[in-house]
Amino acid sequence: MQIKKVFNNNVVLAKNEWDQEMVVMGRGLAFQKKAGETIDTAKIEKTFVLEKRGVSDKLAKLLRDTSELYLNIASKILDYAKSQLPYKLDDYLYVALTDHISFAIKRHKENVHVKNPLVWEIRKYYKQEYQVALKCLDIIEEQTGVRFPEDEAASIALHLVNSELSGGNLATAVQVTELVNNVLNIVKYHFKMELDETSINYERFLTHLRFFAIRFIRKERMADSEDNFLYEQLKRKYPESFQCSQKIKIYLVKSYNWSISKDEEMYLTLHIQRVTKRHLQDQAD
Repeated sequence: MQIKKVFNNNVVLAKNEWDQEMVVMGRGLAFQKKAGETIDTAKIEKTFVLEKRGVSDKLAKLLRDTSELYLNIASKILDYAKSQLPYKLDDYLYVALTDHISFAIKRHKENVHVKNPLVWEIRKYYKQEYQVALKCLDIIEEQTGVRFPEDEAASIALHLVNSELSGGNLATAVQVTELVNNVLNIVKYHFKMELDETSINYERFLTHLRFFAIRFIRKERMADSEDNFLYEQLKRKYPESFQCSQKIKIYLVKSYNWSISKDEEMYLTLHIQRVTKRHLQDQAD
C-alpha cells in the first residue's frame, strides 16, 4: 500500500495494488513517512475505500481536524442507512456525515440550537429517510451522550436524500424539497382539497415529482415525443387536471425560468388526475 499524501502522523491518503484510493488510519503509521513510501500494514487500524476519486482526499483533510469518534459515528449511521434504504448511497456521505456530526456536537456544547425550517416537509415527503435518521439520533446518543431534537433528524435525512441524488451539496436536497412542496401546494389549492397521503397514487405522484425536481436541478429537460394527438386528447379528457398542470408550468417559468416539455405536461396531467380522482368523482356526484 503506497502513500499518496500524509495528513498527520496517524492519517494518510493511500492507494492499494488495484489503484483504489483510500483513507488509512493508525497510530504513528505515517511518522517520518512521505508520499511514495509504503505503509507498515501492522500499524493499520482502519481503512476507508472510496470509489469516487477526490472523496478520500476530502475525508482525510477532514480527519486532520476532527475526532475519530465522529468518523466512527458516521460509519455506524452509514451502515444502518445502507441496511434500510433501497438505493445506493453516494461516497460523499462519509464526508458529509462526519462533518455534520462534528459541527452539530460543537454547536450543542456551545448551547447554540438551530431550527430546521423544513422539518415538516422532510418528515412528510421523505418518510423512509426520516425514520432512518431518527434511529441515527439514537446512535449519536449512545456514542456521545448527546440527545438531539428531531430537527437534527430532519437534517440527517436531507443528507441521505442528497446522497441519493449523488450531488454532494445539501442545498440540492433543500431545493428539491421546496420545489416538490410548492408543486403539491399548487395542486391542493387548485382543487381546494387535501390529498390522500396514504394512497398509492399519492406515493406515485410524489416519486414523479421528486425525479421531476431532480431533472430540473440537473438541467435535464425531457425531450418531446411530438405526440400532439395524445396531448390534445388528455387536454380534453382531463380539463381540470390539465389546467392544474398549466399552473405548475407557469410557476416554473416565473420562479425558475424553466420551460417544461409537452411530455412532462402530459405526465403531470395524468398524475394529477390519478391523485385527485376521488375528489373529482365526489364533485360529479
